Amino acid sequence: MVWLQREKQLNSELPVQPRIQLSRTSSMAWTVSLLNVPEPWVRGRGGSCGGDGAAPGIVGLHVLCLSDSALEMSHLPLLHVREKSPSLDWDPSQTPFGRPFQQLPASASLEAAGMPVSFGGHRPLSRAQSSPASATFPMSVQEPPTKPRFTTGLVYDTLMLKHQCTCGNTNSHPEHAGRIQSIWSRLQETGLRGKCECIRGRKATLEELQTVHSEAHTLLYGTNPLNRQKLDSKKLLGSLTSMFVRLPCGGVGVDSDTIWNEVHSSGAARLAVGCVIELVFKVATGELKNGFAVVRPPGHHAEESTPMGFCYFNSVAIAAKLLQQRLNVSKILIVDWDVHHGNGTQQAFYNDPNVLYISLHRYDDGNFFPGSGAPDEVGTGAGVGFNVNMAFTGGLDPPMGDTEYLTAFRTVVMPIANEFAPDVVLVSSGFDAVEGHPTPLGGYNLSAKCFGYLTKQLMGLAGGRVVLALEGGHDLTAICDASEACVSALLGNELDPLPEKVFQQRANANAVHSMEKVIEIHSKYWHSLQRFASTVGYSLVEAQKCENEEAETVTAMASLSVGVKPAEKRSVVSHHISRAALQVNPLLSATADVFPTSPVLRGFPENLPGCRRAAEP
Repeated sequence: MVWLQREKQLNSELPVQPRIQLSRTSSMAWTVSLLNVPEPWVRGRGGSCGGDGAAPGIVGLHVLCLSDSALEMSHLPLLHVREKSPSLDWDPSQTPFGRPFQQLPASASLEAAGMPVSFGGHRPLSRAQSSPASATFPMSVQEPPTKPRFTTGLVYDTLMLKHQCTCGNTNSHPEHAGRIQSIWSRLQETGLRGKCECIRGRKATLEELQTVHSEAHTLLYGTNPLNRQKLDSKKLLGSLTSMFVRLPCGGVGVDSDTIWNEVHSSGAARLAVGCVIELVFKVATGELKNGFAVVRPPGHHAEESTPMGFCYFNSVAIAAKLLQQRLNVSKILIVDWDVHHGNGTQQAFYNDPNVLYISLHRYDDGNFFPGSGAPDEVGTGAGVGFNVNMAFTGGLDPPMGDTEYLTAFRTVVMPIANEFAPDVVLVSSGFDAVEGHPTPLGGYNLSAKCFGYLTKQLMGLAGGRVVLALEGGHDLTAICDASEACVSALLGNELDPLPEKVFQQRANANAVHSMEKVIEIHSKYWHSLQRFASTVGYSLVEAQKCENEEAETVTAMASLSVGVKPAEKRSVVSHHISRAALQVNPLLSATADVFPTSPVLRGFPENLPGCRRAAEP
């Protein structure tokens, strides 16, 4: 690898002899671990694997290589290999590429030189044999692709780390490579990555980008300098220099927030889109159960011809367009819970009745970035009613938290979503509403755990075909915690409980007013909302009590039926209870159980604190 210098240089720089451990982490991913190497030395090196364009990312003392063909084990004083592949049938006598390991011809000389030689079931390759210049591994001899497990899919690529300001100071740029690097490391540390299927991403094609963006925008921000010189300058709408500005840090960007690296930004942005596309299609076609895309730069602010807010290409919008074009998916729900309104996504589907866009965001009467997303922005033409802005107004007095967002899901998001009945759910999953983000970047106080509960509710839609794509979020602890909660929910794990006060307290007055306004505007398009106008101010416990009481009333009425046999009577009662439950709270249509055994919100405990269960019929 490039950053592992020649043996002479390596030995002169390192205080101890390094050891290398190679292990397979999925059907297409490998982890190369450096043992006995000081962490500061590792973090000070960059580099890339060769092969098909995959590249390693340094996470602590680990180097991640995303494909077999990307493994270059050259320039290593010793390759210490230990294979672990619990999910694959593996012959210890085979290499990763299906060839037997060859015994080192000079093992005795290595031992004499003081280098530890450990075979442990595998024989280490010599440096010459492992060099890409002398070892060839044609595609025909690679192990056959294995069918992915039907589980949660993850996608990530270290090439996205290269989208960095040329100033080199990440402190002045909240959208930096450490965001996705930290999330990916957290998923590994918690063991969640091992329970998921890691898939390979790719760069989106220019044609795919143009499903949402203009040709000029795509050519300008989707091509590298060399290829851009070959393009018709008329298509680029003028001089390139007019598209970029000099930033205070000394770097270059399209605005004060959105940095541009002439060498790496276009590739990283296209890779982010391609990763989302690949994951979405594997979930939509039933190859994977659901998924989470750890990608950057984000996308939901990118408009047809305008990059902004850290975004160049709208990954989620492009994936939705391609679902329509290639798979004929008729109904797509996009939920955007980034604290900022997704102006780009709204623009892309504003007149489309087949894509329902629901955004929960801080609005403050248009005084919070990007200023769009008013509750009366409902769509146009055939798309009227299919653009829902759950716009919170009232500033930070007090800031919105778990109770406010869960109430919005109970009274606005899930009733509309169930009535729409989507085939696929895409989530622009920004985590800048999590506590820990300063006022300019968010200011809200949601817990990371709350996003696990929101994810759990969405999993009741579309047969569970739900894909989350990372958008904003800049506090590393917050976004790691939230990502962990969401992936855990996608895997079906039991969620960490929320504090009882979240269920018992009512949403603050500003939130209630904001929700009532949305219900007033959209109840003409979504009839399921009408029942919630009077319960917006209820706590979750009070709301469940109300629904239980109404269900009990229906049960009593059904029990008075005359001339019905006992078995038929029980069936009728259950039918009435189910219908009453769905009328009171459409959230329950996502569950298989009838009302008395279903919680108010999917993913919550069956009995919220202080709430009794309705009597069984």
